[in-house]
Amino acid sequence: MPLALLALAVAAFGIGTTEFVMMGLLPNVADDLGVSVPSAGHLVSAYAIGVVIGAPLLAAVGVRVPRRRMLVALMGLFTLGNLASALAPGYGTLLAGRVLAGLPHGAFFGVGAVVAARLVREGRQARAVATMFLGLTVANIVGVPLGTALGQQLGWRATFLVVTVIGLIAMGALATLVPHLPLERRDGGAGRELRREIRALGDRQVLLGLLTAVFGFAGVFALYSYLASMVTEVTGLAESSVTVVLALFGVGMTLGALAAGPLTDRALRPTLYGALGALALVLVTFRFTVHVPWAALATVVVIGAVGFMTTTPLQMLVMEKARHAPTLAAASNHSAFNLANAGGAWAGGTAIAAGWGWTSPTLVGAALAVTGLVIAAVAGALDRGEVRRSRVVARGAGARDGVGVG
Repeated sequence: MPLALLALAVAAFGIGTTEFVMMGLLPNVADDLGVSVPSAGHLVSAYAIGVVIGAPLLAAVGVRVPRRRMLVALMGLFTLGNLASALAPGYGTLLAGRVLAGLPHGAFFGVGAVVAARLVREGRQARAVATMFLGLTVANIVGVPLGTALGQQLGWRATFLVVTVIGLIAMGALATLVPHLPLERRDGGAGRELRREIRALGDRQVLLGLLTAVFGFAGVFALYSYLASMVTEVTGLAESSVTVVLALFGVGMTLGALAAGPLTDRALRPTLYGALGALALVLVTFRFTVHVPWAALATVVVIGAVGFMTTTPLQMLVMEKARHAPTLAAASNHSAFNLANAGGAWAGGTAIAAGWGWTSPTLVGAALAVTGLVIAAVAGALDRGEVRRSRVVARGAGARDGVGVG
């Protein structure tokens, strides 16, 4: 494994930690800043807003910036956002710090995915991208629980100071270990390159891939956003067990990432279809297993695994369909994932608020996953039709020229 992939994984670990640790620190932040817990919850949304805005914007700005320099710059912005969060004197400045920290998230993973795919030989690109994403999943096993515990013991600011240090380490690792990767030579300057990226983003298959991510991955967050409440209110576990439950979800995410790489390299669309179908099925299953502690914990691992198995094929799909200008499409995929986070949480919360019960997000999530599967299947059918038409055209052209096309 190229050491550069390790540098990308370290950066992903820091990003994953700061993205999810706020969920465990909300009561501490609310008490310290004198705001309500629901108001503190806006700090989670602020990060997601930063991702949605920053992913396409920063990716577009950096289309002609060398990849290594872009990765280091994005990690620098991430580090600055976490330092601003740690030193924030009040709620408003902390909100701004969270937006700032979220801005480089999508662009980093978009550029990072392109870099990871270029570091390995043909046929192993998905494994390389999945290796980078392992940092994100390990953050949910180690970074988030430890960051939550540290914030509870030493104050929430200490957590963001530690993430700031991780950001600095990641910047050094990226600058040292990622090789110089020259940009593809094309006619025209940055303006023409940006137009190529925008055209690639507008490809029908890319847009359908992004739409699949929005609906399919929303199924995961319809449940995950209320997992702590489910296991305490329905399963009957103590509040002290929530950290263990979240860590088990992270274990599942890691297993899913490990499986997704080789499966996606072998068969991209079938892996995506299988993951979305399995996600819908296991979410429905959780509606029943949540009442039995051991079964609930086992199902949580499976949900994390099949849910995260969708990320690598979705990332590779948009990169493949925008192969001549993949950076903006790959970054925008993370905007789609964060729209899924927000939309899934909203849909699950709406079901609970309507009086459908704590387990209702399982059915909402299953419905969203099925919707994502339908969109993915339609995209696959259209893609096969386009391939068949291109072959027919090629045969016709060959026949006119007196050349056989086999």
